[in-house]
Amino acid sequence: MPALTPDTIRTATETLSDLTDYLRENPDPAKALALVEPLLDEYTGLPVQLADTLRALARAVQQHPDTARTVQVDRLITELRSAAWEQADQHTLHYVLDDLRDLYGRADGSEPGYYWCR
Repeated sequence: MPALTPDTIRTATETLSDLTDYLRENPDPAKALALVEPLLDEYTGLPVQLADTLRALARAVQQHPDTARTVQVDRLITELRSAAWEQADQHTLHYVLDDLRDLYGRADGSEPGYYWCR
């Protein structure tokens, strides 16, 4: 895996910003859905990934030998974990995908570029 840098993560967030701009231009809903589906996948979508990232950050801070053992640090770790739970609760957004698929009458995900949640 290539080394992660703040710039590689910034590129990912810029891509999300580009997607938001695209969606604000009122594209065809089926095309918009195809682009958003991977973001809401119940296993690999953004809510799940962000929750995992926040938990991993909390663990990294807590377990680092140079981290001060203070009430303030404990509170910050607790806040990261709480935010992770809130994000994980958003995984249910993948159910919205099912409803959107029904709305646009797609019987299967065989069309190129479409992703199905499992």
